[in-house]
Amino acid sequence: QVQLVESGGGSVQAGGSLRLSCAASGSVGRINTMAWYRQAPGNQRELVAQITSGGSTNYADSVKGRFTISRDNAQNTVNLQMNTLKPEDTAVYYCNAVLRWTFAVYWGQGTQVTVSS
Repeated sequence: QVQLVESGGGSVQAGGSLRLSCAASGSVGRINTMAWYRQAPGNQRELVAQITSGGSTNYADSVKGRFTISRDNAQNTVNLQMNTLKPEDTAVYYCNAVLRWTFAVYWGQGTQVTVSS
């Protein structure tokens, strides 16, 4: 079992920045990939950024060059630095972890990000 707790959401004007953090606890040694997803009202949940235990990253085209995902394996945290935010970035952001071998998936409770124009 893995527990994920997000923090750092809030409201910001367009062009501003926010930093999201996700702290993992439980069977953290079994975590392979960690990621951030987001879901806007009426939309499906979508991948924002992903990072493997080895540090390889993957980003949605819509956030490339603006968002940076990072991971601290010693602290069991994953962060999302979001710069040059746009109103279309408004969504609930969820932390995600996938375990090795079992591919079990865990989610955090979500944190709201609101970007006003």
